[in-house]
Amino acid sequence: MEELKKKVISFIDSIKGEIFEVADEIYKNPELGNQEFKASKLLKEKINGYGFLINEVEGLPTAFLAQKKLKKPGPRVALLAEYDALPEIGHACGHNLIAAASFGAAAALGALSEELFGEVMLVGSPAEETDGAKVILVERGVFNDVDAAMMVHPGNRTTVYTTSLAIEALEFTYTGKAAHAAAAPHLGINALDAVILLFNGINALRQQLRPDARIHGIITEGGYTPNIIPEKAIARFYVRAKEKKYMLEVKEKVIACAKGAEVATGAKLSYRNFELGFDNLVTNKTMAETFRTNLKELGYHDISDKEEGVGSTDMGNVSQVVPSIHPHIAIAEEDIAPHGLEFLRAAGSQRGKEAAVLAAKALAMTAVDIMTKEELLKKIKEEFKKTVEIS
Repeated sequence: MEELKKKVISFIDSIKGEIFEVADEIYKNPELGNQEFKASKLLKEKINGYGFLINEVEGLPTAFLAQKKLKKPGPRVALLAEYDALPEIGHACGHNLIAAASFGAAAALGALSEELFGEVMLVGSPAEETDGAKVILVERGVFNDVDAAMMVHPGNRTTVYTTSLAIEALEFTYTGKAAHAAAAPHLGINALDAVILLFNGINALRQQLRPDARIHGIITEGGYTPNIIPEKAIARFYVRAKEKKYMLEVKEKVIACAKGAEVATGAKLSYRNFELGFDNLVTNKTMAETFRTNLKELGYHDISDKEEGVGSTDMGNVSQVVPSIHPHIAIAEEDIAPHGLEFLRAAGSQRGKEAAVLAAKALAMTAVDIMTKEELLKKIKEEFKKTVEIS
């Protein structure tokens, strides 16, 4: 088994230039969610060159499933690639590095097809920042027969045990009645007033919520000129919490605030989910500790014990159906936050690309452990059963 790990490390070193190329090309050509045609094409071409069979995903034109069966039947390991960018700021979340790392790990495992048992999947999952494709992939049963799912996210510190918040994306629309704001205000119904009351209601609600709850929103439409009472107003909110069950409770409280604003103003309310909701991430600690051990074997010891739990990701949905890990690898100092210009520069830096290579090695080594150690896989599955029942 140790010999197999040495082989994947050596192979990844031999394709380091390709891993850098994937990271650079996606970085230089940022594409928004579900529009990542260049990134998807690049990854499919690259992994196909290592003998992977490519399958498209109906209705998700930039998603793909790349699969390679190994010598004999055995564990199926999925490596997930993300490659969407943020509006205006590009790859300030480092998804170019996620794609590069998962590609490198998948290629290395595929190269050992005569020595490993099982199957390797590289799952191209678009639009993590918005309408996460992993939600749809989970619903379609892509992960039903998968034994372990893994990916690595760049961050401002390295940690193997990560969590995320469950999230719902709500849009509230109020329809009132336009009128001259000075000459006939009594004839109008102010939809913007309803939105403002909604914000005030939510602000009052916050003090009664658990500390892990998060509610944040914007007004996307609120009228056109001060001289006309706004006939239509729209606000969008993200509602988050540590567990999905509590997040759904908070969601109902937010909707109650919205209904209260409707009653108070007379503006008619409608609401919808403007993006798919994400489940909370359940990290498999057995897998995470295996990943930690492999990082240390690679000579990397600067590993934080802190949990990451303030954002949301569609990897959470995957973690509810298959044992999963979502470690973070540092590409910047702790005071540099993702989604900013400094983190954007880090995602395109030499340090960032070297981190992708490190992540590829640790991912591939962890997959080797899962594919070759029956007792480890048994322990992973036993833990998964317990933790998902609790979550």
